Formats: sequence, C-alpha cells, structure tokens
Amino acid sequence: MSSISGLKKPIIAMVHFSPLPGASLYDPGGGMGRIIASAAKDIAALQAGGVDAVMFGNEGDRPYRTRATFAALAAMAAAIGELKPLLKVPFGVNYLWDPVASVALAAATGADFVREIFTGVYASDMGVWAPDAAGALEERARLGRRDLTLMFNINAEFSDALDRRPIALRARSAVFSSLADVICVSGAMTGEGAAQSDLRSVKEAVGEVPVFANTGVRIDTVADILKIADG
Repeated sequence: MSSISGLKKPIIAMVHFSPLPGASLYDPGGGMGRIIASAAKDIAALQAGGVDAVMFGNEGDRPYRTRATFAALAAMAAAIGELKPLLKVPFGVNYLWDPVASVALAAATGADFVREIFTGVYASDMGVWAPDAAGALEERARLGRRDLTLMFNINAEFSDALDRRPIALRARSAVFSSLADVICVSGAMTGEGAAQSDLRSVKEAVGEVPVFANTGVRIDTVADILKIADG
C-alpha cells in the first residue's frame, strides 16, 4: 500500500482540522493561522508517539456535506502545504464526504492515500447520498496518480446503508466491482469502535485485501483489534 505497504499493522493517526473557511463553525478571528498551528501541535505529538502515518481530515466542518466546497478544499490544500515540511511519516487525506474531491486533494498535495466512502447508498444525517466510485477512480487516473491508495470505508458513520446485504458481502463486492485497495470498517459514530464481528467477517471475505479498523481505536483496545485487522 503505497509508501506504508511494507509496514506490518500500521497505525494511521488523524489530524483533524478545526472548522475551515465557509463552515458554520469557522472562527474568522483565528483564521487559517490558528487552524494550521493547532494541526502542527497534533502532528508533533503524534509523530513523537510513534505513529506510522497521519491523515488530514475536515472533521470540524459540521454539519457535513456530501460535496466539497471550493473554500474548504482550497483551505485544506493550503494548510497541508504549510504542514508538509513537519511530516516525517506518510500522509493521507479525507474530505468528508466527497471521494472525488478527496482524490483531487491528494493529487494536489502529494498524499499517499485517501480514505472515503466510495460505494453504496446511505440514509444519513446529510440526507440520502450515493458516492461516485467510478468518478473517483477516473479522477485518480486523469491526474496521473494510479499509485494513490484508496481506502474504502464501507459502513459510513452517521448513516445506515440502504443496501441490506451483509457487510462482508458488501466488502467483497466493493473489492471486485470498484477496485478497493483497502477496506475500512467503522463504528456507528466518530470515536466508536467497529464491531469485532464485522472486522472478522470482512477480513474472511476479502482475502489478501487489507482490512483496517476505521474508528474508535484506543490504547486499551488496539491490541485486540490488531489481532484481527491489518491496521
């Protein structure tokens, strides 16, 4: 898997940006300077703690959108550009909840991987949404980033899949139909752990494709999770 493919059971830590320009909670007084400074502190702490990679995300941009805004995407790119000199580990990006925009952001910033919802149809706090896996993979090819690893979150937080197939079957299907590089299994909300039964069934279903625990991994749960998951 790109530049972290040689690592066994990699730990990827989140760098959550504070609300970005245009978001309802954006702080114009602090501006981009405060957003970048906060992220820099997180990067320093995470790298000191020994993580294998980091991923930048716009978790602060609540209420979430299923399509990126120009302002937020530009702000993420600018912030990552400022922060890249601090990085000693590979990095990825995730614009919630827009896979095509996430791929474009990765290409612009030189990211190693993207995590997003690429497949399925969901009833969610953001309404009903269906992401565009084909559009994301075509964008990856168009931008010359076939090396970019795509991590498919197959059970989005804050939502329920309208596809009633078992999660293991959805994962196996996503690998075949939509060319997932990695499968990510989530809990119901940000910070809530994925069910170990889901991790196990997905791992058994997808063969050699890596399966990552996407949410809720803590110091007291990581050892048990990594007995099943690949990262």
